[in-house]
Amino acid sequence: MKFRRLLLIPPLLACAAAAARAEAIGEVDTVFKLIGPDHKIVVDAYDDPKVPGVTCYVSRAKTGGIKGAIGIAEDKSDASIACRQVGPISFPDGRPLPRQEEMFSERISLVFKRLRVVRMVDARRNALVYLTYSERLIEGSPQNSITVVPVDGGTRIPVK
Repeated sequence: MKFRRLLLIPPLLACAAAAARAEAIGEVDTVFKLIGPDHKIVVDAYDDPKVPGVTCYVSRAKTGGIKGAIGIAEDKSDASIACRQVGPISFPDGRPLPRQEEMFSERISLVFKRLRVVRMVDARRNALVYLTYSERLIEGSPQNSITVVPVDGGTRIPVK
């Protein structure tokens, strides 16, 4: 039984390594809080784990105060995204991309709310479309933001 569990470790590590990781770029305070951190807008960068050369910048509200300090605050659903080509775009080993796939997900409340970034492939226009939105366990928010990265240079996006 222990041997079977050990066999699961490498695939789990590979999945964790393939996930997009946030890199903090900066933040600005929006509301002063006497006790606890201020409310703020944070900007994070996410390198697309399956498309080297593309980075997405997501700005979002982060709740401060006492609830924010101890991690039980629910952040607002407002978020904005801008994805850009930051280097040569490549598709390693010609592996096809799914037409739609979640690139990143992060908890923005204690249990019920997540910020999501989804990559979609517009094969006809040879472009990558990125969408950010928040999702709640019971009821999501229609607030969203979208950005597009065209793939030029004769490279076609391989699609599943």
